[in-house]
Amino acid sequence: MITPDLSLVLPETIRAAHFIGIGGSGMSAIAHMFLDAGIEVSGSDKSENPYLDRLRERGATITVGHDAANVGDADTVIFTTALWADNPEYTFAIDHGLTVLHRSQALAWLVRGRPLISVAGAHGKTTSTGMIVTALRGLGADPNFVNGGVISSLGVSSSAGSDDLFVIEADESDGSFLLYDTSIALITNVDADHLDQYGSQDAFERAFVTFAERARDFVAISADDPGAKRVTQALREAPAAPRILTFGEAADADVRLHSVETDGPVNFAITWQGSDYAGALTVPGLHNAVNAAGAVTVLVGLGHEPQAVLDALGDFGGTKRRFELKGVARGVRVYDDYAHNPTEAAAAVSAARTVVGSGRIIAVHQPHLYSRTKLMSGEFAKVYESLADYTVVLDVDGAREDPVPGVTGALVAEQFSDPSRVAYRPDWNEAAQEVARVAREGDLVMTLSCGDVYKIVPQLLDTLESTAS
Repeated sequence: MITPDLSLVLPETIRAAHFIGIGGSGMSAIAHMFLDAGIEVSGSDKSENPYLDRLRERGATITVGHDAANVGDADTVIFTTALWADNPEYTFAIDHGLTVLHRSQALAWLVRGRPLISVAGAHGKTTSTGMIVTALRGLGADPNFVNGGVISSLGVSSSAGSDDLFVIEADESDGSFLLYDTSIALITNVDADHLDQYGSQDAFERAFVTFAERARDFVAISADDPGAKRVTQALREAPAAPRILTFGEAADADVRLHSVETDGPVNFAITWQGSDYAGALTVPGLHNAVNAAGAVTVLVGLGHEPQAVLDALGDFGGTKRRFELKGVARGVRVYDDYAHNPTEAAAAVSAARTVVGSGRIIAVHQPHLYSRTKLMSGEFAKVYESLADYTVVLDVDGAREDPVPGVTGALVAEQFSDPSRVAYRPDWNEAAQEVARVAREGDLVMTLSCGDVYKIVPQLLDTLESTAS
């Protein structure tokens, strides 16, 4: 992986930009915004995916496979942290003195000089960003936005709006969320993650303190999450503390979430400045009620009326790869979810429990990153064993990391106390067969990972269908 130089001065102008790894959800979103700005866009990725087709339709030059010639006449090259330093397009750009920007720097270049809502947190960012954008549009605004996933009701993950306001999902994984000139910071939680980058939980939390301190207008932050509470305390002790609005189920939260009903559609209420307001969501799970409370906090902080915000949030239909129904075969529903740490996995499987009825939940877990798997395999095992009925574990998607000897998906499976409730199947054909063997009508299968596990979904559906009794 490449560690970005976040001190790099951003260019005044960009004429033509080449994106290495343009097929990712975040990279493609930024590429679309560059097209909206009238900038010539090209890009490459290791394999075809639906994001590439839409970019081609808009005039971007897209190549599958990496080669120095792909850079063409671009004056700026944009890369992701997941890129390897020996990538031929990256080395060409460095050797020829081109401007080379990390994706976060490209995003910072896009939003420069505009009022900015930055959404950060170890999990819940994409959904919360989608909720804020959906509510703003429902309130008559037309914000610019770049999200880490497609907002289902809009069919896009980014858009250039007519308003000056910008809303972004800010990535804490590599510290790049500190780049942005943020007006309003939303911190969904500070659940320790990316310790391979930060080294310790304390350093991780200090980065969030720095992020929040830089918010020029106010900070909306969880009143429930332990890490977020420590960040809030540090902010309040700072010499120049920003305005802080808290949200959650805690009794002292500024926007207090209560009366949550999660059996099917989520109904809930919030209390703001002594008055109660009712809300309802089409997306399941307590965690989404919490995400909604965070979005409400941002918008009431901007001066919007609480009930109008909640009514607008009722139109939020979720984001791609967040509890997304992919198909039904043999009476078995197959969902996909981006959950890649234990807290997210617990929230996703708990949400599935509210809609599965009398059926069972079969989790298909793809561990993501060798470092996370080594550190959290026991926590993942505990989550799946306690919340799912059966779990199929795939092998590790290493993404930006080199393989670590002895670190495989077996680490998760071996920590189940009841081995009859788990199967380690590194071969995807065998994994699909295992799911089909176990599943019966009425069950719910869910793939979980921010890796490429979504690619197994068609295979799962086909195998389920072909093994119908």
